[in-house]
Amino acid sequence: MAGMARSQSLVEVALDCPALNEFSMRLADFLHEFSAHPSSSMVSGQPPLLRDSMESGDVADAYLAATADALSTSLGTRRPEWTEAPERYLRRPWFARRGPSMRACLLLESPSAFRQRNLFVTANALSVA
Repeated sequence: MAGMARSQSLVEVALDCPALNEFSMRLADFLHEFSAHPSSSMVSGQPPLLRDSMESGDVADAYLAATADALSTSLGTRRPEWTEAPERYLRRPWFARRGPSMRACLLLESPSAFRQRNLFVTANALSVA
C-alpha cells in the first residue's frame, strides 16, 4: 500500500480489497483520516459487498456497517440506511481474538454497533494511536 493515499470513505476502504488483512490496514488508515477530519460523508456511501470477493468477506461487510453505525453515532447523525441490510449482519459470532479468556473479554467490551452484528471486538476497535 506504499504510495497510496489514505481512504477517504468506507467505500474506498472496500474497493479492490483482496484479503482481510489488507482490509484491516485500509480500515486503520481510514480511521486515522476520520479522526483528523470527521465527516458523515465518509461513512454515508454504501460500500460494495465483499462476501463473494474475498475470504471472510462477510466479516468485512458486517465490520463496515458496524463502523459506519458507530462513527455516525459519534458524530450525532443517523446511521446510514445501508448499515441495516441483512447481508451486513453475521449469522455466527466472530471474535477478533482467540482464546477463552479473550472471548469473555470481547463479549463484555464489544461496542453495541458491533455486538448487534455478531462481531466481538475490543472496546477500542475504532481508536487510532
